[in-house]
Amino acid sequence: MLRGLYDWTMAKAAHPHAQWWLAFFAFIESSFFPIPPHPLLGLMCLAEPKKALRFALICTGFSVLGGLFGYVIGYFLYDLVGVWLIGALGLTEAFPQAACYLNERDWEVIVVAGATPVPFKLLTITAGFISMNLGTFIIASVAGRGFIFMTVGVLFRLFGAPIKAVIDKYLGTVTTIFVVLVIGGFIALTQLGHGEDGDTPEDRCAQVTSIDDI
Repeated sequence: MLRGLYDWTMAKAAHPHAQWWLAFFAFIESSFFPIPPHPLLGLMCLAEPKKALRFALICTGFSVLGGLFGYVIGYFLYDLVGVWLIGALGLTEAFPQAACYLNERDWEVIVVAGATPVPFKLLTITAGFISMNLGTFIIASVAGRGFIFMTVGVLFRLFGAPIKAVIDKYLGTVTTIFVVLVIGGFIALTQLGHGEDGDTPEDRCAQVTSIDDI
């Protein structure tokens, strides 16, 4: 089943309109869509390694734009749309903690979330909700999203054929590694700035269960 899905996606990644689909998914994933654009970006880079940097730039730009849309939802439409959206994505319990971390660590949390396969939409909506400085939010989003997507683009541009050969041969292992990276991203986010002192702000945020606790 996994191999069939991989072959199907590879075919779609080489489609003439694949770039528009990549832009679309990068945009909506940063604000409300549950599936990240990383797999599609990787497969498109596999299908056409010479265009890998272009694909990475598209993914970065539209992901940041989508993040701004998520910010708008959190800032202007949280009660009307944001609460329902966070619940539909299964992030209700994580939302108060994300708000606490953003209050305590500011741009660092956006960069960490942007550079790891964690639900970036959680941080974009939360940033709007807490009225995070918009300029700081944009710069941090570009840094985080640009780091992960451009790294993919550069690697596939330089080593496209060998990487494809590895994925073709070890698809199951590569999929497992991606899942581990997702889990690692969550751990990095929750442990950001964690020190030896047991009474640090990060420890406090880990115990937050509602917005009223912030």
